[in-house]
Amino acid sequence: MAHEIRMPAISPTMEEGRLARWLISEGDHVEEGDVIAEIETDKAVMEFEAPQSGVIERFLVAEGGAPVAVETPIAVLAENADAAAEPVPDAPAPRSQRKTPRSGAPRQTVREALRRALAEEMERDADVFLIGEEVGAAQGAYKVSQGLIERFGAARVVDAPPTHSALMGLAAGAAFAGLRPVVEVLNVSYALQALDQIVNTAAMSEAMSGGAVTCPLVLRGPQGGGERMGAQHSHDLAAWLAHVPGLKVVVPYAAEDAHALLVAAIRDPGPVVLLESERLYGQNFPLPDDEAEPARLGAARIWREGKDVTLISWGVAMAATLKAADTLAGEGVEAEVIDLRSLRPWDRETVLASVRNTNRAVIVEEGWPVASFSKEIATTIMQEAFDDLDAPVATVAAADTPLPYAGALEDAALPGAEAVLQAARAVLYT
Repeated sequence: MAHEIRMPAISPTMEEGRLARWLISEGDHVEEGDVIAEIETDKAVMEFEAPQSGVIERFLVAEGGAPVAVETPIAVLAENADAAAEPVPDAPAPRSQRKTPRSGAPRQTVREALRRALAEEMERDADVFLIGEEVGAAQGAYKVSQGLIERFGAARVVDAPPTHSALMGLAAGAAFAGLRPVVEVLNVSYALQALDQIVNTAAMSEAMSGGAVTCPLVLRGPQGGGERMGAQHSHDLAAWLAHVPGLKVVVPYAAEDAHALLVAAIRDPGPVVLLESERLYGQNFPLPDDEAEPARLGAARIWREGKDVTLISWGVAMAATLKAADTLAGEGVEAEVIDLRSLRPWDRETVLASVRNTNRAVIVEEGWPVASFSKEIATTIMQEAFDDLDAPVATVAAADTPLPYAGALEDAALPGAEAVLQAARAVLYT
């Protein structure tokens, strides 16, 4: 039996959408909840999940075409899954300082991990509440808050208008009063409208009051390129925000870390910015065998051990870094891969210990190269481990340009595995 997949109404005001990209092919088997396409609205490009399991029989709407009305059939899904191909894991299991997942362990998307962290903390602490545009009735622009308004009510899952300066001011005031607000923005680029509240109010309150006033709030949402959002909404603002004393800045990659870091951020006594990637929301990761250890903001994670070169990255850039490490392994090179996870504070001890062992370092990020955070790490390595280096520290970043809207140009502007490989080979064979 076949079913039609229809153009979804991703927001209450959406009347039509454009099929920006199919993420699967005709004949593929999909499970309910798998991300199968990217839908472009007048606000953003958002992921669309399969409404049920089955085999994609055929596409009815081609990617990149004209917008179609909501509820227009866009694909046909057959229930017969006999012809389904073996699902390919979206992400590797980590080899880390913590316990690694067993083979065949359950998997979870980053979106699900963030949602679980929010639900757990709201259940644990009645002072925690979520506020942002479309987080309630629309279930979240990226479905991170799906089901939370039904569980906790509109008083704790608060839909707010897109007035970001006022929203951050309200959240800071609520934090001063003893609540623990979690502010979700559709894109962290919108937070630029609220820099006064983020920097002068939230980050500086403890210092300005001599420690008498704290501001325990969390600002979270997607940022960075790769989703055809154009120059105004593809900023990687990690280095900007990490520049500010009084703020903590975390950038998770794996689902397990997204959960643990959001829990730690909500419980932290000061303001924390958690930077997510739209490209990771639907990415599947293995869950650990048992309960994860409590996260410590500022602790890195070693994904794979090695003795020849240290590869350091964070957030979505970890995907290219791990892919490059796999290629190097095929060439007989053992790369140690460190997921920094937190940029302020950042784990100098783990990075320096690794570099003193491998004697070479490559730092990978998707931010702009000028005044980048990778330069902060490179400077620290040069100052504190210079005598241990056998080659100059290499950095890999995005092109020094506003990210273009056109897909091919945006892909060219962002660093991929090949750029990481070139940098690693340069330091290895210098």
